[in-house]
Amino acid sequence: MRIVVKIGTSTLAYPTGRLNIRRMEHFCKVVSDLINAGHEIILVSSGAIGLGVGKLNLPSRPQDIPGKQAAAAVGQCELMYIYDKLFGEYNHTVAQLLITAADVKDPARAINFENALFRLLEMKALPIINENDTIGTEEIVIGDNDTLAAIVAEGTHSQLLVLLSDINGFYTADPRKNPDARLISQVEEVTPELEALAADKGTSLGTGGMITKLKAAKIVNAAGCQMVIANGAEPEVLYDIVEGKPVGTRFMAKSNGMKSSSDEEKN
Repeated sequence: MRIVVKIGTSTLAYPTGRLNIRRMEHFCKVVSDLINAGHEIILVSSGAIGLGVGKLNLPSRPQDIPGKQAAAAVGQCELMYIYDKLFGEYNHTVAQLLITAADVKDPARAINFENALFRLLEMKALPIINENDTIGTEEIVIGDNDTLAAIVAEGTHSQLLVLLSDINGFYTADPRKNPDARLISQVEEVTPELEALAADKGTSLGTGGMITKLKAAKIVNAAGCQMVIANGAEPEVLYDIVEGKPVGTRFMAKSNGMKSSSDEEKN
């Protein structure tokens, strides 16, 4: 199975911006094991700006564009150094790809990008992708790594996109504010009603990136790819997700032939 895994800054780092060493070591071990099992993995990793803030000992995340670019330049070096070291311990070679919106919107550049990805997979390398925050401006940014991961999954004909964050999935309301909030375990179609739940500005889910996750689901589901939103606090969750077990929220795609956990139970 070809799988795109997106991991968010909150999963990789502490609020201080410093790396969550134990979690990242565990994450790289699980991903390496999945590759050893025969899966093709493409990693979309956030964290450059956050790690840059920690590395530079800044009091907070910069609000100005040059400050963010500088933090990203420092943090990206740190991020890839750590990935190279950790995956190297399991005999996996990593490859860095930094892209902007122009690289996926321009047809010729998009083909070159996808060809490079396919060749890296053929060479058994692990592509690690991030948006090029150092040169990103309003005109050329993709905007978020959820969308970037969806674009990558669509372009590489992946069967599964996994978005790992600090939330357990898509809820009917913000579970941190509403004790009656219910986790939606499976979504057959992203409807206007679901989008309205995510867009509710009265909840932190709406402002914390759930809208971008629904956008990602629409992109990949239309391309025949399933998507799962899950909590990345325990990286072993990837095993259950790949096996189709009921973890987080799974957004179904009818044309990709993958079985949900409910389908497996029927069989």
